[in-house]
Amino acid sequence: MKNREQKQKDLEVLTAQFQEATAAMLVGFQKMTVGQDFALRKQLREAGIQYKVVKNTLARRAVTGTQYEGAMESFKGVTAIATSTGDPVVLSKTISKYAKDNPDIFTFKAGVVEGRVVALRDVEAIASLPSKEELISKVMFLINCQAQRLVTVLSAVPRNLAIVVKQIGDQKSGGEAAS
Repeated sequence: MKNREQKQKDLEVLTAQFQEATAAMLVGFQKMTVGQDFALRKQLREAGIQYKVVKNTLARRAVTGTQYEGAMESFKGVTAIATSTGDPVVLSKTISKYAKDNPDIFTFKAGVVEGRVVALRDVEAIASLPSKEELISKVMFLINCQAQRLVTVLSAVPRNLAIVVKQIGDQKSGGEAAS
């Protein structure tokens, strides 16, 4: 059994985790096997997401005064928290994929993305968005594409001029050879 100091330390760690996170998902699970739990934790860890099963009273205290306070009523039953300090799309994709693959054992309770409480349909909508890295690469491609087109157009003028000068030179050479 944990003493008062250990409980206070757990509360501080969980509060700090909530304060640093940009998004969090509250999930419930029933009859989850060790293998399924291991697979979920592995997927979340690879995505850079922190996952922790918490006591509801501890979690309610930890979210007090944070942007996650709106989800306080969702701390009922068996609760786990997945938090991300990075892109909320990655968290949403990972959680929604696992929830779809395991609907009998895994349930979505609530989500908070950038201070706003979201429902499951919102999480699925967020999950369908491209990630931040994908969006940046698309923008960079569009910028590069336009730059390539500009270079092609600008290099066409001297190239075409050189072709015309060469053709004129060839005509004069051909005309002198005929005489």
